[in-house]
Amino acid sequence: MDISTQQTDAAPPTPRPTPGAQKRAARGATRPGDRIFLGLSRGSGIVLLVIMAAIAVFLTYRASLAIGKDHGNFLTTFEWNTNVLPPEFGIAVLAFGTVVSSIVAMALAVPVAVGIALFLTHYAPRRLSGPIAYVIDLLAAVPSIVYGLWGALVLVPHLGGLYAWLDDYFGWTGVLSWQGGAARSLLTVGILLAIMILPIITNVSREVFRQVPRMHEEAALALGATRWEVIRMSVLPFGRSGVISASMLGLGRALGETMAVATVLSPTFDIKASLLDPGGGTFAQNIASKFNEATEFGQDALIASGLVLFVITLLVNGAARMIINRRKEYSGANA
Repeated sequence: MDISTQQTDAAPPTPRPTPGAQKRAARGATRPGDRIFLGLSRGSGIVLLVIMAAIAVFLTYRASLAIGKDHGNFLTTFEWNTNVLPPEFGIAVLAFGTVVSSIVAMALAVPVAVGIALFLTHYAPRRLSGPIAYVIDLLAAVPSIVYGLWGALVLVPHLGGLYAWLDDYFGWTGVLSWQGGAARSLLTVGILLAIMILPIITNVSREVFRQVPRMHEEAALALGATRWEVIRMSVLPFGRSGVISASMLGLGRALGETMAVATVLSPTFDIKASLLDPGGGTFAQNIASKFNEATEFGQDALIASGLVLFVITLLVNGAARMIINRRKEYSGANA
């Protein structure tokens, strides 16, 4: 058979469909349920953005009414006098108390929560991890006011010994010096907030660590790694993004916690150098304690402080998202 016969008998090439035809075929092959789900998902995202924008507009409008009549510096004033003429109020003390108490809570809760999650997923036997996880889930369901009552009646009276010990060994720093008195300080608030956010961080971290591919751990063990080396090289890199997300969820609750803080803290509009001295305040606590007795102008001022808390929360979540995206390439989840 000659070359011309082979070329004649060969099958003609199949024409490639145009991009438009591919899109029309894909749309035709999509099931009605998929189109409905796509529309609902897209609509839910749009509704969420609209709600966030509406909240921001409302807070900004009401805050502008109060800030425009404020005779003090809204960011640096150490007073909150909205019922006098001229009104003078500021958020310096509230911002300091909110940030410091949240930092203390995160510093105490995150290491403990990650340790509990690792213990439940990689060390504890199944018959022990189940009951412990159940108790942690119950802690997440306890109302805030119950935590506040427990903090005021149990935690505050029994922190005197800890405060005295901190003053004896670390009082020279000034940050942990104690002059005596009731333990109604920002450190107490931080300890209480740490207990409150511990279940959230633990539960999310536990579920993330459970998703670590078993092959990664077995490969590390086959190479002679110890249990801790497996956790350090396989589990923690895989779950880093999840732990950060869990921590941000806990931080969001710590920033906005109201009743528990209002029950434990002795609010004053001054900034103490020591975390053990009574006094201070937070945004949520100040709003909860003053809203009922506030005039219309006073409510606008409280809404202005709420706007600042709203902005702080958005900035924290945005920073967490940037950290997760920056470290995504190091996560085993993308392997």
